[in-house]
Amino acid sequence: MTHFYPEGLLLDTLENKAAQSSRSALEEARQQGRILEGRATLCDSMHNLWVDVGCMRGMIPHDEGAYGIREGSVRDIALISRVNKPVCFVVTGFDRDSLGVYALLSRRAVQEQCLRSYIAALRPGDIIPARITHLEPFGAFADIGCGLPSLIPIDSISVSRISHPRDRFSTGMDIRAVVRSVEPGGRVCLTHKELLGTWEQNAALFEQGETVAGVIRSVENYGVFVELAPNLAGLAEPRDDVHAGQQACVFIKSLIPDRMKVKLIIIDAFDADYPPTEPRYFFEGDRMECWRYSPEQCSRIIETVFTDPPEQEET
Repeated sequence: MTHFYPEGLLLDTLENKAAQSSRSALEEARQQGRILEGRATLCDSMHNLWVDVGCMRGMIPHDEGAYGIREGSVRDIALISRVNKPVCFVVTGFDRDSLGVYALLSRRAVQEQCLRSYIAALRPGDIIPARITHLEPFGAFADIGCGLPSLIPIDSISVSRISHPRDRFSTGMDIRAVVRSVEPGGRVCLTHKELLGTWEQNAALFEQGETVAGVIRSVENYGVFVELAPNLAGLAEPRDDVHAGQQACVFIKSLIPDRMKVKLIIIDAFDADYPPTEPRYFFEGDRMECWRYSPEQCSRIIETVFTDPPEQEET
């Protein structure tokens, strides 16, 4: 069974290196249709990608660089930006130029296979591995297989509101995510917050009377919202000497499950540039039908029901 991974996960495996150790090994990989990875070293003036395939050079012709390049739905920047990064490919043949023999490769063929055999079978609620590729103010893009991108909208990253996805993710971070929707043509939208635990699961990590670390997420006239965990924030009394993005130490005054409230007192707030930490996942399965964030005794219901097409969250 062929597995389709985000680009970069195969690069340093023994199997990948062995398949690129000699021309005969590459020829065997070609005959078997094996998916390999190498580091792109050059995008030439014709926008062909040149790849280090171990025993020789490899070239991905422009039209074979990505699914959609030939049709014009993907721009050439998708090729240029792969230089010095891993790319997946299958070997399609060999050719020769003034520098000697080189392997002909296709990344497009791998992506088409991934779309047919993997992404086409995904359904809302499926939980899949992904690798963060770049961050925009509106969300995080992730490689869900063979360089094919998917978006996690910023409001789907966590329950605690953030000002930018870099508050939660860093480029190259490996995560798990839930399929939110699959559009015609294979475009997948992801969500992440459902894996980060319910209100009760997060609140169980803290006790009334503790002083803990937090991040100030917003300052309002009626109080200051402080994140204790990605899916848990509390409210402290108004202060005019703090601002969003600051680190804080806070005293937990009370935890109120039936109102989903955490009351806090800010002991100190300060500026510090701490990198995002690896996500902590409370759900370890491979499929989720429904996720309810709010406690049973709470009158306000926050949940996600994964259907096809997806239903809206009820709040």
